[in-house]
Amino acid sequence: MTVHQMGLYGEYFKAIKEGRKTVEVRLNDEKRRKIKVGDTIEFIKVPEKDETLQVQVIEIRTYDTFQEMYEDIPFKDLDCEGWTMEAMINRTYEIYSPKQEKEWGTLAITIKY
Repeated sequence: MTVHQMGLYGEYFKAIKEGRKTVEVRLNDEKRRKIKVGDTIEFIKVPEKDETLQVQVIEIRTYDTFQEMYEDIPFKDLDCEGWTMEAMINRTYEIYSPKQEKEWGTLAITIKY
Protein backbone atom coordinates (compact mmCIF):
# COMPACT_ATOMS: atom_id res chain seq x y z
CA MET A 1 0.00 0.00 0.00
CA THR A 2 1.33 3.41 -0.98
CA VAL A 3 0.66 6.71 0.80
CA HIS A 4 0.24 9.76 -1.46
CA GLN A 5 0.36 13.29 -0.03
CA MET A 6 -1.81 16.07 -1.46
CA GLY A 7 -2.72 19.56 -0.39
CA LEU A 8 -6.41 20.29 0.06
CA TYR A 9 -8.14 23.61 0.71
CA GLY A 10 -9.80 23.97 4.09
CA GLU A 11 -13.45 23.86 3.00
CA TYR A 12 -12.93 20.57 1.09
CA PHE A 13 -10.77 19.18 3.91
CA LYS A 14 -13.60 19.83 6.36
CA ALA A 15 -16.20 18.29 4.00
CA ILE A 16 -14.20 15.04 3.80
CA LYS A 17 -13.60 15.01 7.55
CA GLU A 18 -17.34 15.45 8.19
CA GLY A 19 -18.29 12.75 5.65
CA ARG A 20 -20.02 15.08 3.18
CA LYS A 21 -17.44 14.69 0.38
CA THR A 22 -16.60 11.19 -0.85
CA VAL A 23 -15.10 12.00 -4.27
CA GLU A 24 -11.95 14.08 -4.77
CA VAL A 25 -11.39 15.74 -8.16
CA ARG A 26 -7.91 16.09 -9.64
CA LEU A 27 -6.10 16.30 -12.94
CA ASN A 28 -4.98 12.90 -14.17
CA ASP A 29 -1.38 14.10 -14.19
CA GLU A 30 1.81 12.07 -13.69
CA LYS A 31 1.61 12.25 -9.89
CA ARG A 32 -2.04 11.12 -9.75
CA ARG A 33 -1.52 8.27 -12.26
CA LYS A 34 0.46 6.47 -9.55
CA ILE A 35 -2.61 6.21 -7.29
CA LYS A 36 -4.19 2.76 -7.12
CA VAL A 37 -7.32 1.40 -5.44
CA GLY A 38 -6.39 0.42 -1.88
CA ASP A 39 -3.76 3.16 -1.53
CA THR A 40 -3.93 5.84 1.14
CA ILE A 41 -4.05 9.58 0.48
CA GLU A 42 -2.87 11.89 3.21
CA PHE A 43 -4.48 15.27 2.69
CA ILE A 44 -2.68 18.25 4.15
CA LYS A 45 -4.95 21.21 4.89
CA VAL A 46 -3.76 24.26 2.96
CA PRO A 47 -2.71 26.98 3.19
CA GLU A 48 -2.25 26.46 6.95
CA LYS A 49 -0.57 23.01 6.72
CA ASP A 50 -1.57 22.50 10.36
CA GLU A 51 -3.76 19.41 9.98
CA THR A 52 -3.78 16.14 8.01
CA LEU A 53 -6.25 13.35 7.41
CA GLN A 54 -5.86 9.98 5.76
CA VAL A 55 -8.37 8.34 3.44
CA GLN A 56 -8.45 5.06 1.57
CA VAL A 57 -8.88 5.02 -2.22
CA ILE A 58 -11.84 2.79 -3.09
CA GLU A 59 -12.41 3.70 -6.76
CA ILE A 60 -10.69 5.67 -9.51
CA ARG A 61 -12.46 6.96 -12.62
CA THR A 62 -10.89 8.93 -15.47
CA TYR A 63 -12.60 11.41 -17.79
CA ASP A 64 -11.53 13.64 -20.67
CA THR A 65 -13.15 16.75 -19.17
CA PHE A 66 -14.48 18.06 -15.89
CA GLN A 67 -17.92 18.46 -17.49
CA GLU A 68 -17.96 14.77 -18.48
CA MET A 69 -17.00 13.91 -14.89
CA TYR A 70 -19.65 16.15 -13.36
CA GLU A 71 -22.32 14.68 -15.64
CA ASP A 72 -21.45 11.22 -14.26
CA ILE A 73 -20.91 11.88 -10.54
CA PRO A 74 -23.72 13.10 -8.28
CA PHE A 75 -22.89 16.62 -7.01
CA LYS A 76 -23.82 15.36 -3.52
CA ASP A 77 -20.70 13.12 -3.55
CA LEU A 78 -18.59 16.25 -4.16
CA ASP A 79 -20.37 18.21 -1.38
CA CYS A 80 -21.83 20.50 -4.05
CA GLU A 81 -25.52 19.61 -3.91
CA GLY A 82 -27.63 22.36 -5.45
CA TRP A 83 -24.82 23.76 -7.61
CA THR A 84 -25.25 24.29 -11.36
CA MET A 85 -22.99 22.61 -13.92
CA GLU A 86 -21.68 26.07 -14.88
CA ALA A 87 -20.77 26.86 -11.25
CA MET A 88 -19.01 23.51 -10.86
CA ILE A 89 -16.89 24.03 -13.97
CA ASN A 90 -16.13 27.69 -13.20
CA ARG A 91 -15.05 26.81 -9.66
CA THR A 92 -12.82 24.01 -10.96
CA TYR A 93 -11.20 26.39 -13.47
CA GLU A 94 -10.19 28.59 -10.53
CA ILE A 95 -7.87 25.73 -9.54
CA TYR A 96 -7.02 24.04 -12.85
CA SER A 97 -6.81 25.66 -16.29
CA PRO A 98 -8.64 24.42 -19.40
CA LYS A 99 -5.15 23.88 -20.89
CA GLN A 100 -4.23 21.52 -18.02
CA GLU A 101 -7.57 19.74 -18.40
CA LYS A 102 -6.92 19.19 -22.12
CA GLU A 103 -3.35 18.01 -21.53
CA TRP A 104 -4.00 15.56 -18.68
CA GLY A 105 -7.70 14.71 -18.52
CA THR A 106 -9.43 14.45 -15.17
CA LEU A 107 -9.62 12.01 -12.30
CA ALA A 108 -12.39 11.24 -9.82
CA ILE A 109 -11.02 9.50 -6.72
CA THR A 110 -13.68 7.88 -4.52
CA ILE A 111 -12.41 7.83 -0.95
CA LYS A 112 -13.35 6.50 2.47
CA TYR A 113 -12.35 8.43 5.59
